[in-house]
Amino acid sequence: MSFVFNTTKSIVNAPNAASELGQYCQTLNIKNVLLVTDPGIVQLGLHQKIIASLEHCPIDVVLFSQVEVDPPIAVIEKALLFAKQNKIDGVIGLGGGSSLDTAKLIAALTYSEQSVNDAFGIDKLTQARLPLIQIPTTAGTGSEVTPISIVTTGEATKMGIVSPLLLPDVALLDATLTVGLPPHITAATGIDAMVHAIEAYTSCIKKNIYSDMLAVQALKLMSQSIKTAVHQGQDLEARSNMMLGATLAGQAFANAPVGAVHALAYPLGGQFHIPHGLSNSLVLPHVLRFNKSAAAHLYAELADIILPEVCSNLVSDDEKTDAFIEYLENLIIEVGLPNTLASVGIDQGSLDSLTKDALKQERLLVNNPKPMNEADILAIYQAAF
Repeated sequence: MSFVFNTTKSIVNAPNAASELGQYCQTLNIKNVLLVTDPGIVQLGLHQKIIASLEHCPIDVVLFSQVEVDPPIAVIEKALLFAKQNKIDGVIGLGGGSSLDTAKLIAALTYSEQSVNDAFGIDKLTQARLPLIQIPTTAGTGSEVTPISIVTTGEATKMGIVSPLLLPDVALLDATLTVGLPPHITAATGIDAMVHAIEAYTSCIKKNIYSDMLAVQALKLMSQSIKTAVHQGQDLEARSNMMLGATLAGQAFANAPVGAVHALAYPLGGQFHIPHGLSNSLVLPHVLRFNKSAAAHLYAELADIILPEVCSNLVSDDEKTDAFIEYLENLIIEVGLPNTLASVGIDQGSLDSLTKDALKQERLLVNNPKPMNEADILAIYQAAF
């Protein structure tokens, strides 16, 4: 079995790990760091613990807190100019996937001769980046361990920058930062991370023994903890399990890439600005049903792991796959997420446009266990409607 597996150099998983941030900066010889986050994090005051740890060392801190959801290229360029003007020598990302993705690009491009547009695609980055530390505040994207940044390039279009150079030096997993996360965000980001694990396990090109191991453990942790994390948000063990699970799933899909669930979710975010995790949950069961004829043996393996009691009474892979899909459908309802496209304001007349956009996601569709054409995509959107 031949494969390549890349991941973040160092992962620190501990409650209050963020309070030790200063020492990690010192290890990386960072003296003037840019803290990249969004207005919501600042409003909640989550950045204060970070700044206090840095100033205690002492390390100079410059704050960029203007990251937007699904960051447009203009925000990235503004952040790059700000970073250069402040002569930073290191970057810390704090927040959800948008902040972490922005931090990656600032680290990679602040002193580079390349522009953001030069970097779109796979392995286009050519110069070494600044030291980079990532601190997620949601248990979802896994961006702290992925070599990918997603940038909004138009009214309804996104492009990716993919390079091992985007993998950070340190990922700090501090579950205390997620304790105040609202239930609907906990639910959406949690389902997103579970999708990462499922799609990595069924990825048809780069699936490997490492990614499988991580995907399985991620799904175990999150299936046991997501309902508690949503409904009893102060439960630190559940929050810790979700955060670690999301990171493990991120490591898995960074090496065994996601497929059609994400391909069909992206247009929902691009055209209707539906949050990414919710977009995934809306199409998840329907994509799995489509994939069943090609991937039932893999879904059955996952069902055996997270539904052992149910599967002990089932014989065939098809039966176990049906149980797995039913479990996910019920879970989406139990964590309070909408489960139809109509319920989030999408009209049936938009399905053709969504289909055309999803068809363009060739980078993702190629990883799906079953080939998918335009008619297949439309049928899935219709089933989700």
